[in-house]
Formats: sequence, C-alpha cells, structure tokens
Amino acid sequence: MCSNKALFVRVVSVLATSFAGPSTIHHIKGTVSSMAEPVQGAPGARRPEMTGKWRAFRRSTYGSLLLNVLAAVVVIVLVQTLFVKVYSVPSGSMQGTLYSGDRMLVNRTAYAGGVPPRGDVVVFSADEAWLDGAPTTGSPAKEMLRYFGDVSSIGPSHEKFLVKRVIGIPGDTVDCCSAAGTLSVNGVAQKEPYIQGDLLFDGVASNCASTPKSRRCFGPVTVPEGMLLVLGDNRGNSKDSVFACRGVPANDDCVKFVPVENVIGHAFMKILPWNRIGKIS
Repeated sequence: MCSNKALFVRVVSVLATSFAGPSTIHHIKGTVSSMAEPVQGAPGARRPEMTGKWRAFRRSTYGSLLLNVLAAVVVIVLVQTLFVKVYSVPSGSMQGTLYSGDRMLVNRTAYAGGVPPRGDVVVFSADEAWLDGAPTTGSPAKEMLRYFGDVSSIGPSHEKFLVKRVIGIPGDTVDCCSAAGTLSVNGVAQKEPYIQGDLLFDGVASNCASTPKSRRCFGPVTVPEGMLLVLGDNRGNSKDSVFACRGVPANDDCVKFVPVENVIGHAFMKILPWNRIGKIS
C-alpha cells in the first residue's frame, strides 16, 4: 500500500513540476503529501537524490532537447497514422501531374470508408494483382528503417502502394474511345486536361475501328460493386486498370480493379520539390 501511495506522490510531483507554476506545485505537493507520507526505508519510498537527478536532467539542455524531440516524434506518428501522411510518388505513371520521387500529402480521413469521387487522385495499397515480380529486400540498414516505418509511419516502410486517378466508381460503365478519341463514362465524354503522353489515335489509320486497333481503345467495362477503375495521367506509360485491355476485344477479365477498402487516402498537395509545391488537381 505504501509503495503505491509513494508512486502516486512521485507521479503527481513530476507532472506538477513539468506543467505548473511554483505556487501551484507547492499546493499540490502539500495536498498529496498529507494524503500519504511514505515510510522511510520502505520499498516504495521516494529517494530525494533520484528526484533531484530527474529534475536536473529535465532542466538541462540535453534533457530538454531529448524530451522535446520525443514529444515531436509522438505527434508526428499520431498525425501520419491517423490524419495526413507524406508519400513519395513511386513511378512516372502520373507524369504531368506528379513526377517520380515527388513528395505529396495524403489525407487519410478524406473518404471515411466511403467511395472516392471521380477525378480524385488517390493512393491505394497494391495487392498481388498490381505488383510485378517478387518482393525486393534491401541492405540490413534499409530493412531496419523500413521496419521502423512500419511501426511509426515515419519514412520508408514495407507498405506497397500506387497512386492513380479515379475514373470509374461502382456501377459505372467506362470505355474509350469516341470518334474524337475521348474517354466516356456512362456514355458521357470526359474532359481530361491532365492527360500527358496519350496513346496514338487518329480518325484514319489508328482508331477503334482500324486493324490493329489504337491502344487507346478499351471497353466498355462495368465497374463492380466495391471497386474502382483507376488510370494514370501519363496514359502511354501507365500500368493501370486497363493496361492489359488496350487494343483488344472488350472483356472484363483483363481489368485490374482497386477495392475501395484498399484506398489509403486522397493525394491533395505536392510539397517537394520546392518548384512544384501546390494543390493536386
């Protein structure tokens, strides 16, 4: 019992010293001490020299710096785990909007389990259907950093993710192309000013009626419930939902859909490099 009371007195004393002023500290100490005074020499008795060393450490430059760094790390971990996380663009499939190596902010709470709207740029966990080849491993040092990232959400991790633009949501029928070479969703031609490096299409030699078909052509494809159809803005260099369907007869077997539950969040801002800082649209 004495041991528990002594521990309580010590905890309150440390908290009071950290967050309260001198007069408040004196009042709290007096109140708590009157509740339970540890027996001298008892196992739970507080040793004055240890308390003094702890106070001296906290007030020292190194102690203060260490505590501030630890507090900052805790805040960063909580923010990146629950709210907004920094991701590095893994490939050039979104080139024009995002370049390989760009750093972007991803809002993890944007959809709260709902369906992302068409046109949003999203980051999603890549399952086996999206990954090429066996997983790679780095040096022991890099692996340690990745394990730290797995736990803390800071820096690199073993998480496999991709970034694409949402084109079709559950129930949509998506196809390409119209006579003008545009993509349609539910029969409505889409304006896509963000596209860069699109595949060849013309009204004479390379279109959806030519032989062979233009590789811009695919579908129509109907998006199943709970799934998304995503494309890269750099259409000519993007292994996206319809990469294997381009230029072949319409079928759903070649499509790689993204489960809505695999969406990590909405990529909404570029933060590095400095010359490309801005909103992602």
